[in-house]
Amino acid sequence: MDKTDTPEELLDELLDGNDRHVARADESAFDAVRDAQYPPVVSVCCSDSRVSQEGMWDVSEPGTLFTVANIGNRATTAVDGERVLDGGVAYPVTFTDTGVVAIVGHTGCGAITAAYQVVRGETAPEDLPPGVRADLGSLVTLVEEAPIGFDRPTGNVVDRLVEHNVREQVDFVSDRTDATVYGFVYDLHRRYGDRDGRTYLVASGEGDPADVVSSEHRDAVRSLL
Repeated sequence: MDKTDTPEELLDELLDGNDRHVARADESAFDAVRDAQYPPVVSVCCSDSRVSQEGMWDVSEPGTLFTVANIGNRATTAVDGERVLDGGVAYPVTFTDTGVVAIVGHTGCGAITAAYQVVRGETAPEDLPPGVRADLGSLVTLVEEAPIGFDRPTGNVVDRLVEHNVREQVDFVSDRTDATVYGFVYDLHRRYGDRDGRTYLVASGEGDPADVVSSEHRDAVRSLL
């Protein structure tokens, strides 16, 4: 797909992709999940087009991954002025016996960058579309309260704020559910290592990430903070 394609061409490409999806699917692929779902993991990720949840976890089986996507990979929302679990997280941990929550930020996050620019006075909130302004509200507060020095290059600060946001989301979900919660950063800019697309474990509701990961994946535990 290319942005220079016409809407009709993009429609054809979408339907062609679905044809390939149907052709690859085994006839019994949905038998176990037609009437109910019990995904073991809910993945909360940024809705950025460069970040594919199923792709990063190499998941293709239906019923495996409950996916939530929004700008800034937020696991919270505001209801009557109170900060609560986002419905996309609350639903699976409450109704589908999902026991693991994976929260995934990514380097160069546009939502974190926008919140940072609002805090610095580089962007006026009223210049943002109302829906974006509402979604950024909690991220702006998070940036304002972050114990991170702003006297660093912008890219460095943004990626540190990305990780800080992930850690805050992990803490919030851990305090309000019995689920096991892990926090990751998907690296598009080789900030954590030299491999594009690797997810690095930066937080765990169970304690130190280095203590919960297997020896096989110790190299996936990194931090910018």
